[in-house]
Amino acid sequence: MMDKKSGFRKFYREKESVSKEELNEKPIEKPKRKRQRMSSDAVTDIQKRKNEEEIRLNKFIAHSGICSRREADKYIAAGVVKVNDEVITELGYKVKSDDRVQFEGRNLKREKLVYVLLNKPKGFITSMDDPFERRTVMDLVANAVKERIYPVGRLDRNTTGLLLFTNDGQIAKKMTHPSHEIKKIYQVSLESNLSQDHFNSIKQGVELEDGFIKPDAIAYVKPDITHKEIGVEIHSGKNRIVRRIFEQFGYKVIKLDRVKLGGLTKKDLPRGKWRFLSPAEINMLKILA
Repeated sequence: MMDKKSGFRKFYREKESVSKEELNEKPIEKPKRKRQRMSSDAVTDIQKRKNEEEIRLNKFIAHSGICSRREADKYIAAGVVKVNDEVITELGYKVKSDDRVQFEGRNLKREKLVYVLLNKPKGFITSMDDPFERRTVMDLVANAVKERIYPVGRLDRNTTGLLLFTNDGQIAKKMTHPSHEIKKIYQVSLESNLSQDHFNSIKQGVELEDGFIKPDAIAYVKPDITHKEIGVEIHSGKNRIVRRIFEQFGYKVIKLDRVKLGGLTKKDLPRGKWRFLSPAEINMLKILA
């Protein structure tokens, strides 16, 4: 048996015995480079970055806080939207991150979408500003975010409870439109006991000056103690709708508190304070809407 050194010597001698002519005749073969295949994750990441760079024009407008996507399509078709100084009427048009988008001559900025939940106290009106310089709900969330946010729906000056603020025009539109039936629960405190007859009448629906209204549910909060505390679930967004239902039967509402908005509650949110929605709550609202 050949030892290790002898084996190496024979190998080199055989290599040296090859003539120069034979070496010249043999084509020099370059080592084949192994083609690296891009992983599916890498392809997905590239496609994701590309998609993030481009966004549909109606979505860009909605994310700027102007309106919902459906309304943005109407504005685009009407020719009031420009991209890089060119009027765009094509629905489905996509814009890049460095494109300049204008709406009715005003530059739009794609803002980060934010969602703020306030437990509104009494004495504040739901308005962006007030000509009489009364306190507004905007005073309570003035330092919440740098983005410009708007209240979704409204609560009366003396009504307390949950009020959502956002710059997401699409969510705001869906949260307030009755067709999406976003349910709200109110706790109503009456000056006098609600009779069983009036309770049944309200449950079956009430004809008001602006149409028929029927609560989704109604119940006594403390049936064994008093009939002054009533829980009402309703999805209508009509002005002062809960107060008007009870006033129709001659009752005076001394306290009205919105305790639930969609799936949002007042848990761990003191009166007059606000907090950001969690990712799970945001997803829940999008599903509900």
